[in-house]
Amino acid sequence: QVQLVESGGGLVQSGGSLRLSCAAHEINFSIYDMGWYRQGPGNKRDLVARIFSGGTPNYADSVKGRFTMSRDNAKNTVYLQMASLKPEDTAVYYCNAYSFLRNNNYWGRGTQVTVSS
Repeated sequence: QVQLVESGGGLVQSGGSLRLSCAAHEINFSIYDMGWYRQGPGNKRDLVARIFSGGTPNYADSVKGRFTMSRDNAKNTVYLQMASLKPEDTAVYYCNAYSFLRNNNYWGRGTQVTVSS
């Protein structure tokens, strides 16, 4: 059974940093495009960053220069390094795995990030 397990969320002060991890289980990880999304209170789920298999990441304008996404295919894991956090970054962060060829789309359960002012 495919599982995406996020970790690393928590409470941090404005200007602080966090690193999120997403470990993928029972998946041919290297062929999947991986993404981080977030959903704040009352908001829809929005893309934060995405990294294609073998490619470089791209970011939402709101996080460019502050967040860095990376993937380790040997560990079946993606990371989201978040710096200079702002209260508006407060959200549940979700990991996503997508394969166009296999028509598969998987989600993790999310991890809460709260940034206090």
